[in-house]
Amino acid sequence: MIKVAPSILSADFANLERDIKKVAAADYLHVDVMDGAFVPNITIGIPVVKSIRKCTDMFLDVHLMIEKPARYIEGFAKAGADLLSVHLESDHPTGIAKALDIMGQCGVKKAVALRPITSPEAILPYIEQLDLVLVMTVEPGFGGQKFIPGQLDTIRRVREIIQQYNPACELEIDGGVALDTAPAAVAAGANVLVAGSYVYNAPDIPAAIAALRGAR
Repeated sequence: MIKVAPSILSADFANLERDIKKVAAADYLHVDVMDGAFVPNITIGIPVVKSIRKCTDMFLDVHLMIEKPARYIEGFAKAGADLLSVHLESDHPTGIAKALDIMGQCGVKKAVALRPITSPEAILPYIEQLDLVLVMTVEPGFGGQKFIPGQLDTIRRVREIIQQYNPACELEIDGGVALDTAPAAVAAGANVLVAGSYVYNAPDIPAAIAALRGAR
């Protein structure tokens, strides 16, 4: 089953509750947290996630594009995140392991994320404990970028690793996802599609979500 996770990065932050309700037909709500250090953009933090949790019962898929994320795992978990993804490039492996341990203690689902420069094999030390692997199909930091076709090879290899070590783990992609790019990504092994501008700019948002869910 293909799942769709609209990214609120493309929502109107002055009307965030309204725009969250617009994507209620989706499977997950993708929340991009950027610190201005790991990526050159700054978005939102723990207080906003806490506010989002109050206005929706959607599954909150919180993507941490921040340096040394272990410092903030407990805070985001208490704010209402259902899943937290940390970038493998954001800390030393011991820091990533610590972040995942804290997720386990807090009872949230565990995920790691990979930038386009990162080898799929980088997930191997963690794969058996993960609930999801996020493959970036653009450079993280800004919405509205074009899908990087070369990342299809990474998606395929990550899917192979998942099938070998942890078949229950989901494979999410994020960046440039639309009806013209989703089918190839799904064919390569992705089963969770993050889409921001494609969903929020659609004249019929529920129809856009349904179309992505049917991408083949």
